[in-house]
Parts: sequence; C-alpha cells; structure tokens
Amino acid sequence: MMERTQAFHIRPASRMTGLPAQFFAALVQKANAQAAKGRDVINLGQGNPDRPTPPHIVAALQEAAPNPLYHKYPPFSGFSFLKEAVAQRYKEDYGVELDPATEVAVLFGGKTGLVEISQCLLDPGDVCLVPDPGYPDYWSGVALAGGVMEYMPLKESNGFLPDYGAISAETANKAKLMFINYPNNPTGATAGPDFYAQTVNFAAKNGIVVASDFAYGAIGFDGNAPVSFLQTPGAKEVGVEFYTLSKTYNMAGWRVGFALGNKEIVSLINLIQDHYYCSLFGGIQAAAAVALTGPQQCVTELTAAYESRRNALFAAMNEIGWESQKPSGSFFCWLPVPKGHTSASFADYVLEHADVVVAPGIGFGTHGEGYVRLGLLASEERLQEAIHRIGKLHLFG
Repeated sequence: MMERTQAFHIRPASRMTGLPAQFFAALVQKANAQAAKGRDVINLGQGNPDRPTPPHIVAALQEAAPNPLYHKYPPFSGFSFLKEAVAQRYKEDYGVELDPATEVAVLFGGKTGLVEISQCLLDPGDVCLVPDPGYPDYWSGVALAGGVMEYMPLKESNGFLPDYGAISAETANKAKLMFINYPNNPTGATAGPDFYAQTVNFAAKNGIVVASDFAYGAIGFDGNAPVSFLQTPGAKEVGVEFYTLSKTYNMAGWRVGFALGNKEIVSLINLIQDHYYCSLFGGIQAAAAVALTGPQQCVTELTAAYESRRNALFAAMNEIGWESQKPSGSFFCWLPVPKGHTSASFADYVLEHADVVVAPGIGFGTHGEGYVRLGLLASEERLQEAIHRIGKLHLFG
C-alpha cells in the first residue's frame, strides 16, 4: 500500500478559475432563500418560459420516441430533415435562403453555440466585441477561449444599439469576433435593416466575424416582426445567426438550437461538436422538425400573450408612477431604478420587502447599472400584483 505523506490537492486548469461568476445562480439562491421562509415570492428575474410546449410538438416526440432508428447514434451533425426544417422556416419567415447541408449546424441549445463560436475563432489574447449590457454567457465563451473582451455600450439614447463610430480604429482592427443580440436581452430593444447594414459594413471593413444571437426572433410587439441579421445583403459572408426553439415554442428544456449562415463557421462549429457530442436524441429532432414545419398559430398566440402581459404590466407601473419605455421585443422589460438605489440594492430591497424577484442590471455589464430586468413570465394578474407590491414601498412618484 502506498504511504501518503501529504494531502492530495486538485489543481484545476486556469481556464476554470478564470470563468466569470454565474450571475443567475446567485439570483436563484436569494429567491429560494426567501421562498423557504414561506413567503409568496413572484420570481420575475429569470428568463425561463412559463408556458408548456404546445401539445402537437409533445405528441410528435411521443410518436417518435419508440422508433428504433432514434435509439441508435444519430448522425454527428444531426438529421438532414431537421436542418431542412429550419431552412424552410427561415425561408418562410425572413425570405432567407439557407443550404441545409452546409449553412446549418444543429446545437444543444443556442447557449452552446454562443460559447462554442469563441472557442472556434479566438486564440488566447484575441479581442471580442461584446454588448454592455449583454447576455453573460458571451463572456463565458470568450473566457474559455482565453480571449479579451472589449465592451460596446448600449445606451438608451441610441436605442440600446452599439455605436460603431465610437469604437476606436485600433480596437476594431484587433477584434476577430463580435456579438449582437436583437430583440435584445436584457433591454427588450429591437434592431432594423439600417443597423444590420451598418453591422455588415463594419464587420467586412475590419475583418470581424458577427455572431447574431436571435433567441427572441419570434417575439416582436406592436405589429412589428423582428428582423433577422441574415436578411441583410452580405451577412452570410461575415457571420452566423444563432436561433433556438426555446423561446419561440416554449422548448427551453428540449435544448434545440442552430447556427445558421457562413459555411466556414458552420463547418468549424460542426467540427468542435464532433469532439464533444453525437448530436441530439433523434426523437427530439423529429419533434423539433414538426415544430418548425407545422402550424405556427402557437407562436402567434404566444407573442400576443407576451404583448398583453407587457401592456398590463405598464398599466400597473403607470399607477405607481414608475416610468419607463416599453420593450419592442423579447419577453423582458428594462426598467430604471428609483433615485437613491443601485440596481443591486433595489433588487435586494424589493425581494426583502415585496417578495418580488428582479434581476439587477449590473449583472449584465457596467452599463446595466441603473436598471433592473423584469421578465414577462407570469400571468397578467401576477405581474400586476408584483408592481402593486412594489408600489406600496413608495419608491416612485
């Protein structure tokens, strides 16, 4: 028997110790601690859809699950029928032509692809442009790749769009990758054709790959359907778009997403996934294809429900004197905190005194300070109840 002379220590790789803190894990912990006290907590701080997956999609999985074909390893890059289905959806919704064989990669949810693209394109020390405020998992991918982030401020005065003219020539020259995200998490802003044309021109001029996060691409309000980055001439030459079924069809737990566009980038994502995975369970792929090619009334109804919730929430906010701009897309509201509070102190205060969970803006970046993110992921009655509880604290007006 080997004699032990000293304690054995696990020494993690530097990539593990350099990862950003998981912001939402701390948020959930605080909410759970309050609920454990027996409090009636209204959790509006997360982005987890509250409605079930439409029944016809669930039925498609139930029908597909017994098929022995799907009990074997699926093709490494996914079944062709699923790639053809998402290409059909993009053609019908956005007029975008995609080659299913070369311009579509199947992902284990959009988040996976958003992390993988940094690993595919960034060497240690390479620069990536990220929105501030922005989705924290962009940071995770850059950190795993050893890249360096340069932040693009999203200011209300500019419609929460990045100002490419404010990026120095030196930074633009160094950057290899950039993330954009509209409809936007966390601000709820949307982008139009002019912005995407500017993006393509900026990327082409500086040799920067564009990663367009289109997770909320189905959710636009006031009669305005969101615009896809890939609708822009030249978009496929400079980048890819990440699309997911999580929000469009309430399939967050199913983990189905896609990277769409530039052939070389799609090939790189498929290559890295060959070393990680063997694609999704075939039954899920079959059901996902049904979601994409079947009736889309469920998507229309879902968007209408979010818009109705938004309007009910803002009606309640008006009653308590909480003024803010309505989101034009996504299922998030980006709301200013009252005077005398930071985003974190306000979030802690309303959790402690009103049993309402909101996400402090600072968790999405430096320029998120002064705001909180609230999700439209409860009934109209619960959303209004949350605002009325906050109103009783007399922080506004």
